[in-house]
Amino acid sequence: MTLIKWQASFSLGIPSVDHEHRELIGAINTVYDSMINNADPAIIESCLEDIYADVSSHFALEERHMREAGYGEYEAHKEEHEELLDQIRNMMDLFEENPDSGRIILQQELSDWFSVHFSTFDARLHDKLGDHH
Repeated sequence: MTLIKWQASFSLGIPSVDHEHRELIGAINTVYDSMINNADPAIIESCLEDIYADVSSHFALEERHMREAGYGEYEAHKEEHEELLDQIRNMMDLFEENPDSGRIILQQELSDWFSVHFSTFDARLHDKLGDHH
């Protein structure tokens, strides 16, 4: 089952970043599918660890592009990245402590944090950088 579908509005116009956005959506959909099909908690935890690592790497790529372009909102965007990573880590901890309630929280939160970041910070980043790469 799909939690997040790719939308054109998710594109920054930077091929490497857009590719990673698509990959992250795929990983989120995979873990979501595992959760709704009641996969073993260890499998879900492994998927979440992979997502966390991929998101960390992706944020580093975005931040490099922002620094190289002298992006004026770099500090705020970087802070948002750090908050999102904290949220993912908190969701992972909740799931590890109690997989049943953790599944519910993850199903509600995974789509929200990704979509909100795309529609706010990444939308502004696209406006600044998208046409220049």
